[in-house]
Amino acid sequence: MDQGRDEVRVARPGDRRPGPGTEGMDRQEAFATEGMWSGFVRTEPGAVSGWHHHGDHESVIYVVTGSLRMEFGPGGSRTVEAGPGDFLHVPKGAVHRESNPSPEPADIIVTRAGTGQSTFNVEGPAPD
Repeated sequence: MDQGRDEVRVARPGDRRPGPGTEGMDRQEAFATEGMWSGFVRTEPGAVSGWHHHGDHESVIYVVTGSLRMEFGPGGSRTVEAGPGDFLHVPKGAVHRESNPSPEPADIIVTRAGTGQSTFNVEGPAPD
């Protein structure tokens, strides 16, 4: 039996490493395996991230505090907002950017399933 594969691990706040960077967001990696990435992300009040996508990874986001506004779709024309207790699903390859319209930091938990590089920063979404 492979002890490493069967080992249950804990990632405490001090154990997290800087995650893949996107302007306007503080990504902290808790775990990364061949098929999964999970971590904590903080977006300060009023901050807007750069445009990005997650390649072959689909993402599930859970909002802990603050507010998360996500722009996506042709020309960035579609928007959803989520608050504490809400989950969001981001499909593979969906170009988006996130902002925090609330007066407090937005803390979110992200888990991605997929393979390859997990974050690609881009100039923006395809036009309308």
